[in-house]
Amino acid sequence: MPETTGAPETAAPGESGGKGHVAFLGLGHMGGPMAVNLVKAGYTVAGFDVVPAALDAAREHGIPTVATPAEAVAGADVVLTMFPSGQHVLDAYRGSGGQPGLLDVAGPDTMFLDCSTINVDEAREASALAVAAGHRAVDAPVSGGVVGAEAGTLTFMVGALPEDFDAVRPLLEVMGKRVVHCGGHGAGQAAKVCNNLILGVSMIAVSEAFVLGEKLGLTHQALFDVASAASGQCWALTTNCPVPGPVPTSPANRDYQPGFAGALMAKDLKLALNALQSTGVAARMGPLASEIYDTFAAEGGAARDFSGIITDIRDKSAH
Repeated sequence: MPETTGAPETAAPGESGGKGHVAFLGLGHMGGPMAVNLVKAGYTVAGFDVVPAALDAAREHGIPTVATPAEAVAGADVVLTMFPSGQHVLDAYRGSGGQPGLLDVAGPDTMFLDCSTINVDEAREASALAVAAGHRAVDAPVSGGVVGAEAGTLTFMVGALPEDFDAVRPLLEVMGKRVVHCGGHGAGQAAKVCNNLILGVSMIAVSEAFVLGEKLGLTHQALFDVASAASGQCWALTTNCPVPGPVPTSPANRDYQPGFAGALMAKDLKLALNALQSTGVAARMGPLASEIYDTFAAEGGAARDFSGIITDIRDKSAH
């Protein structure tokens, strides 16, 4: 399929034949499948990514693409960003390297919807910039991984004014099965960072328990049968179980192919650490979990599922 060099024809919200024009910037492992679901639901999508391979994959899956971010934003009702970091979001909004900012090229009162996972302070700054430029802003980070993005079953944690939440909710419900309004600007990121702090710490605890069980002569299934129906029950155990067998769909059954990669958990725990430090919370487990996943990612676990931390614990345990 040839690359589109301009913005696709648009259909205004409510018109027959389309549900609105979405500029989708960031078509990686998460963004690509999310954009596909919007196209399937009848939205007019103009996609862009700085990585040529991501653009190629997007076109192969039926996502119209354009040559520049400015072309994607032209005529868009919603500008959806899915970027690796808060600095990427802020640079895109304000402009950098001589390129105009998205806030400058978008039409008046455009909805800026950021689904990246970034620092809470960065999310609030991005929203303030958008509002000051005459636009609307929503932060809506996601949970559910690539599988959830492909299936349209993501959870969106949303920070927005009530009227803006109501406006974007139908779009988010195309890509997710649960959409939660967490509060004002930045509240979506706050909820995401708290959730992933719990997830990182609990996965380490579950993994340590399984290695301990191995040392004490317990089978994986026996420990799972007890803990999954007792006070040790948690998502890290019952959905993303770090040992093969008890939960056949967990990444442990496919040699820890992600899933949710170790590098992403290390990133999210670093965001949690930043939030803990900025708020003065007397946390001990969060900083330790961040250190553990930093090491895991640096020592070969970056591209493995984060539940692969159990292999690191096992390898470093006394024999």
